[in-house]
Amino acid sequence: MNEQQRSVQNIPKIIIMLLILSLGGQIIWSYQLPPPNTKIQKLASPPQSGLLHIFSFGDTIVSAKLLMLWLQAFDIQTGQFLSYQQLDYNKLQQWLEQILLLDPNSQYPLLVASHLYSSVPNPEKQYLMLEFVYHQFFIDPSTRWPWLAHVTVVAKHKLKNLPLALKYAQAISANATPSMPRWAKEMQIFILEDMGELERARLIVGGMLASGQLTDPKEIKFLNEKLLALEKQIE
Repeated sequence: MNEQQRSVQNIPKIIIMLLILSLGGQIIWSYQLPPPNTKIQKLASPPQSGLLHIFSFGDTIVSAKLLMLWLQAFDIQTGQFLSYQQLDYNKLQQWLEQILLLDPNSQYPLLVASHLYSSVPNPEKQYLMLEFVYHQFFIDPSTRWPWLAHVTVVAKHKLKNLPLALKYAQAISANATPSMPRWAKEMQIFILEDMGELERARLIVGGMLASGQLTDPKEIKFLNEKLLALEKQIE
């Protein structure tokens, strides 16, 4: 009998019994535990501004970032990844609005609304996100126009809703700033063409040329060519 066997035999029987009872107790206890909670939690309303003020020490930018981080982490629950389809989009819109109120200069809420949350295969939820971006655009057109331009494309190609796309494109044109690119201002012309509204498109192009506000020779040349092309189609 070697030394290891003798050391095992020298263990008091009471200790061995306690170990066996402990192991058995753990096994029994594990069977008595309730199954892990895999229920998906619903997205609640965003926290009140007073509570955010406390946690961020009064810094609204920090509050906005905390909300955005929490919102993006919400789609991971109990080890599961939630699809955007499972989110309450009315509550989601409240979160995004609150974040922009706290940090109006942040572009990220508009980015996720126009590129991520609008990608859900649900026309009603897509529409909510598109309208959210549309209404937020008017607060600061000079910096928020790219997101409205993107949802204009979404409305046209994904929702197949040309009147909605036209509404967004017209908003961009009506609130154009010098920093906006030419293509963004002229989106409405091409949408009107797709709708068969050639006369309306012609009037808009003619109005742009007659306004005297255009200074770029390339833009003027393009619109003159577009005007001629529209007139030929109308004939």
